[in-house]
Amino acid sequence: MKAIVVRQYGGPEVLKFEDYPDPVPGAGEVLVKVAATSVNPIDYKRRAGLTQDFYPLKFPGLIGVDIAGTVAKIGSGVDGFSVGDDVFAMADNTYAELCVVKAEVLAKVPKGLDLIQAAALPLVTTTGNQLLSATGVKAGQTVLVVGAAGNVGRSAVFTAKARGATVIAGVLKRQIDEAKTVGADQVIATDDDTAIANLAPLDAVADTVGGKTAERLIAKVKSGGVYASVVEVPQNAAKYPSVKLVHVFSKFDRKTLEFMAEAVRDSKLVIPISQKLPLSQAAEAQAAAEKGGGKILLVA
Repeated sequence: MKAIVVRQYGGPEVLKFEDYPDPVPGAGEVLVKVAATSVNPIDYKRRAGLTQDFYPLKFPGLIGVDIAGTVAKIGSGVDGFSVGDDVFAMADNTYAELCVVKAEVLAKVPKGLDLIQAAALPLVTTTGNQLLSATGVKAGQTVLVVGAAGNVGRSAVFTAKARGATVIAGVLKRQIDEAKTVGADQVIATDDDTAIANLAPLDAVADTVGGKTAERLIAKVKSGGVYASVVEVPQNAAKYPSVKLVHVFSKFDRKTLEFMAEAVRDSKLVIPISQKLPLSQAAEAQAAAEKGGGKILLVA
């Protein structure tokens, strides 16, 4: 098969489109013919060596976590899947024409959802859902989603509205118009000190940004409220001992992925795709993504 092979840490130029041994499914595994994968920040951070402590690469190795494709072969002990099924998942080594995926982390693509489009969804929609869920926010409560114009943020906004919460979308001033389309009840600019100062006390914050913004916003969370983040928790968190801190790491959950994918299929949630490039152009795709190029798909 062809794959994007990494032989050393570095910039996008270390991503090489080369021949690589075909993977073979073992017990409990499924071989997927990849239709598409997508570029996520974890991909280029891993390529650059920034995740060596917890997610290292063994050279020569492959990267990528999103996958959508068709079942090509089924290992022993696997039930519920058949050759030809359209499937998607969060997996490993997805920048390739073929990928072995554990059956327990594989889901069928909902009927009516485009297979290529499905490749954009696993990591970002699951992360957004789990970030919001970590806040514990309930119907009638108010949550601020920071970075709401991003794909994880959009997914968190949708999840919060599905729970009946009041949602404030926090974005940069230049993203205000875009954020008005994500389904929140209110939009504020997180780089506007006056807007933050005028915020009423919040039941929760779901943060995808971190940094100085997080340090300002934690002060707006009610006593007993929750500050959940997929990045670092606020550096000044010790000043607010009555606020519960939750650091969220995305974990596969089939029901969550199916729920979010059905929302995309039904146009209740929009994950914008900025580009679709051939798998062979992974270097160009990652270079663009690192500059804020939006959601980019790699089509195998």
